[in-house]
Parts: sequence; structure tokens; C-alpha cells
Amino acid sequence: MSELVIAPTLLPAEPLRKRAPTFDEHGKALSDFMVLIPGLVKKPQHIIQATIEHIQTVFADYQHVVVFAELNLKLSLLWVSVKPVPGVRFQISEALRALIPEARLVSHI
Repeated sequence: MSELVIAPTLLPAEPLRKRAPTFDEHGKALSDFMVLIPGLVKKPQHIIQATIEHIQTVFADYQHVVVFAELNLKLSLLWVSVKPVPGVRFQISEALRALIPEARLVSHI
């Protein structure tokens, strides 16, 4: 996986749907999910940084399946695109919750 993208504004240069990949290197459709981290944008900078480090820690454990990730700080929303591995969305979201208890899986495709 490439580096976690941090989107500080609501006005990205290009819509997420155009930036997030839809297929893996073998042509298989990727699966996406979103995790809400309520109130993250209002937290002190050191808490935001610690949260980002927790996210990166989880993604390091799942680097074989996480293809794209973007944290939108204004929305306190983490978008993740993963390879088509059964159950991996729930495994990752639970690993995130173990380190970031307020994190909530809000949508998966």
C-alpha cells in the first residue's frame, strides 16, 4: 500500500471516486469501506497525530490487502480500499477499533 493520504480540506483537487482505485493488479474489483472517527477534527494535534499513527500501525499489519486509504480530517472519515479477501473489511475495522475505540464502521461496499 502507498502512504496514507491525509485530506485536510473538503475541496480535494479531484473527487475521491476518481482517485481511489477500483481494481487490483489482477483486474479483480476492490472493496471499499468507510470508518468514522467522531470529533477527530476537534481533538488536539497530538491526539490527531496519535490516531494517524494507530491507523498506519493497523495498515502495516494488512499491507498485503490495503490498496488505498484516505483520512479526511474535516469529515473525520477514513476511506479504505482493499483487495477482495472475505472478511478483511471487518478484521481491519475491528483492529482499528482496538486502537481507536471511538472508530465506527459506517459503510462498506
